[in-house]
Amino acid sequence: MRVENWSGRLAFILASIGAAVGLGNIWKFPYTLGSSGGSAFVLVYIGAILLIATPIMMAEMIIGRRGRGSAPTAVRTVALDAGASKAWSGFGWMGLFAVFLVLSFYSVIAGWTLAYLLESVTGGLQGLSAAQVGQNFNEFLADPLPMLAWHLLFTAITVGIVSRGVRSGLEPVVKVLMPGLFLMLLGLVVYAAFAGEFAQTLAYLFKPDFALLTAPVVLAAVGQAFFSVNVGIGAVITYAAYLPANVNLFRSALTVSLGDTLVALLAGLAIFPIVFANNLDPGEGPGLVFVTLATAFASMPGGGVIGTLFFVMLLFAALTSAISMLEMTTARTIESGRLSRPIAAAVLGSAACLVGVVTALSFSVWSDVHLLGMFETFAGKTPFDLIDYLVSNVMLPLGGMGFVIFAGWCLQREVQVAELGVGDSIWFDTWLFLARFVAPAAIALVFVFNLA
Repeated sequence: MRVENWSGRLAFILASIGAAVGLGNIWKFPYTLGSSGGSAFVLVYIGAILLIATPIMMAEMIIGRRGRGSAPTAVRTVALDAGASKAWSGFGWMGLFAVFLVLSFYSVIAGWTLAYLLESVTGGLQGLSAAQVGQNFNEFLADPLPMLAWHLLFTAITVGIVSRGVRSGLEPVVKVLMPGLFLMLLGLVVYAAFAGEFAQTLAYLFKPDFALLTAPVVLAAVGQAFFSVNVGIGAVITYAAYLPANVNLFRSALTVSLGDTLVALLAGLAIFPIVFANNLDPGEGPGLVFVTLATAFASMPGGGVIGTLFFVMLLFAALTSAISMLEMTTARTIESGRLSRPIAAAVLGSAACLVGVVTALSFSVWSDVHLLGMFETFAGKTPFDLIDYLVSNVMLPLGGMGFVIFAGWCLQREVQVAELGVGDSIWFDTWLFLARFVAPAAIALVFVFNLA
């Protein structure tokens, strides 16, 4: 049984939103939206959050609080109680391995945020042309040593927080970072409303253009929604294991999903007015933040201050997600009783940092290394691309499908009703239908098309 718990529902909500909100919301969501049809993407994304991702989150919460352990332990405990095979715990182990790989490259990208935050604070970006900003970014990626240094620093910060535990480490940090993130994001939206092309952005995001609703757009939106709320890896299971029994899981899951979606949409409202006002390309891709927006910050009045606030906000988002990833693996390690929390966090953080060297080198000296280039699907993919592909296209969809099928089909109805917190009502029946049929089918569809 757990000896640590969140102090209450608010701490759990903030931590869960923090785990979900990350670079995927503020970095990946805008550039994926920009290259996937704008409003058409948003429409499908919101629907997928409600009908696919949120039911999976509820399933993981049920497993976590019922099992009171890390993902493998919780699934095994609940499976044995339900008379199901303990082999279901394999999805929990897969989630742990996936999250370890994600943390290894996530902290490298988060290190970019630290580097650009320093550039903004010192005025290193001010007055640079678009070509100079792009050249600086390319030079940064080409030199592995600074990238590795920032990667190491970000990992050390994450380890320091997780090593202090739930009440002393995770909870105080998320109680500061999440409100701070929201306030800075709202401030940037207000700034963008006055200084940028806000009306054009509103039309771009929310005026439906069904002509753009193509199969690739639908698949991209469903995939982004699935990964946006942090399901499929077992992080929700781990956080729910610390949750008091009197907290309503149904309302908590909806709150987390709505909070995560709100952050993603606010990021779009903060970023695209600046993009449009400076005649930049919204479909720039991964460089939207580090090149396109940095170019705008370099030339706009007060760009140094605005850029600093933006990268602080991006750092907050990255950190709240990273601590949830390291907490997952740390929680499983300390369950064995062989290592204390600080040592477990340090060992696992160091291991992830070491594996992250592969990602850092993939942007520089290994950028032309294509280990599986003999296969058409993997042609041109660097070692980092292969890790990302394995996690995003294989492990996370399988994990999400495994957790939702297990909770929807293997648990007794009375257990599901008792844990979800809405009684034997139409709300429960809606969740059960989505968990048993809609979510697995949607995941299978995305899985097959991503592998094609």
